[in-house]
Order: sequence, then structure tokens, then C-alpha cells
Amino acid sequence: MKTTTATLLALSLAVGTGIGAAQAQEPMNEQTVRSTLTAQGYTGVHDIEYKGGLWKADARSADGKRLEVSIDPATGKLYPSTAVATLGAQDIRARLDAAGYTRVRDVEFDDGLWEAEAVDPQGRKVELKLDPESGEVIGSKRD
Repeated sequence: MKTTTATLLALSLAVGTGIGAAQAQEPMNEQTVRSTLTAQGYTGVHDIEYKGGLWKADARSADGKRLEVSIDPATGKLYPSTAVATLGAQDIRARLDAAGYTRVRDVEFDDGLWEAEAVDPQGRKVELKLDPESGEVIGSKRD
């Protein structure tokens, strides 16, 4: 029963994020970042870099506005700097506490992502980037 539940959970996560298993396992590079953004309607893609566990690029949205877009390399999910948070700072703190992070501080919403500094479950100081809708850690770098 546990195997079936785990299999169904993995399948629902892959389907829920709109990606297949093969796509999720392919590593991203500058070219895949550019093609992902172009496929989503962004133009003028430039200044692509991998920073803090996320891909970032400057681009123009479909309505012509310049913005920065962050991309989760594990899922390919896009986070435009104009995104609006559906969670509050207390929600982010609660999710980080539940995940084993301690000394959580400097929780703020900036450029479409939640950011926080904390000590991870292994005792290392880290700077985190979190999904504005789920509170999931999507990027991390050691402080």
C-alpha cells in the first residue's frame, strides 16, 4: 500500500507541475532557460545567470514590460519579479520551522519571491528563496 501511495503522490506532483519525469530530470542551461522563457512569451531575453540555486534572466513580458524572471531549475517553474505573494511572512516562517530551519530572520518578499536567512537542519547558515504560493524552498546558498 505504501508503494502505491508513494507512486501516486510522485505521479500527481509531476502532473500537477505540468512537467513529465524526463523533462524534470534534464538539467537546465542557458539555452534551455532562453527557450523556456521564449516559449512562455518573453522576448529580449538577456543577462542569463545561475545564482543562489535559481536561474535568472532579464526579459520583456508579453505586454512589453521589462522584468527579471527567476526559474526553478528542478521544475522549470517561472517566477516573474512582478508576481504577487499569496502567503504572508508568518506563513513562510511556519513552513521553514516545520522543515527544520532555525534562527529564521529577514523574511521579506522581493522580486516575486520570498527570501529569508536561516540555519538549515544541518546547522549551516543559508540564504533561501521560496515559492510565493507554496512557501517551498526553491533556491538556497550558504551564507
